[in-house]
Amino acid sequence: MLSTDYTPGTPRWIDLGTPDVAATDAFYTSLFGWAKEDAGPDAGGYGFYTSAGKRIGGVGPMMDPGATPAWTVYFGSDDAEAAVKAVEQAGGTVRMPAMDVMGFGRMAQLTDPQGGEFAVWQPQQTKGFDIVNVPVSLSWTELHTADAEGARAFYTSVFGWTVTDNDMGEFVYTVASMGGDESSFGGLMGHFPGETETYWLPYFEVADCDATAAKVTELGGTLLMGPASLDGVGRMASVRDPHGSLFSIITSEQPS
Repeated sequence: MLSTDYTPGTPRWIDLGTPDVAATDAFYTSLFGWAKEDAGPDAGGYGFYTSAGKRIGGVGPMMDPGATPAWTVYFGSDDAEAAVKAVEQAGGTVRMPAMDVMGFGRMAQLTDPQGGEFAVWQPQQTKGFDIVNVPVSLSWTELHTADAEGARAFYTSVFGWTVTDNDMGEFVYTVASMGGDESSFGGLMGHFPGETETYWLPYFEVADCDATAAKVTELGGTLLMGPASLDGVGRMASVRDPHGSLFSIITSEQPS
């Protein structure tokens, strides 16, 4: 499961690039009850989403006019420059080289060989998000890719993940961890029918998946799949926000 303890190679942060920060803030604060904390006058419009004062992720304007609104998953690294080199050696590309972020840490924006965009975070003042796995926070990350085998090879090479395949009948779902079930934090899978883009999908924990899915549509978002239940996992739905950013919501099963 996700953890707020810093471990290289695991998700440490998420943020959202959007063409309309104000409208995006209105959607997510209404949907999840998040508050918004401004990152300061030198942050270029970037800010933090919080719950009970705890940081969940960030949001800011898209810097590239040709970019697509999307959530980005940041994976921890002790050395952002070394991570960039590892990505290049494994066949990925660099969208933004390693750079300092106002003393909070160092980051780089990267793309895997199948086109999936992600980032790395080398912490300095800020380790990453403050809470995970509780309602309205991140609880899982998932890669949908055109080449699941290629993605396995790439990410294990770059981050040293341990990957375990699970036969789901109609498809194989690969769970990523840093060495065991207790440290699993995400999954990799091939495309569903009709999918063409490779992308990382964040899952946000919610108390009531059905009610939250209904609220997504009330607020101008789109319900893409579900809500549906998966034994041993929980009840989940995939959605888009009003500007097209993909995410999922889940009400996880609790151990008996």
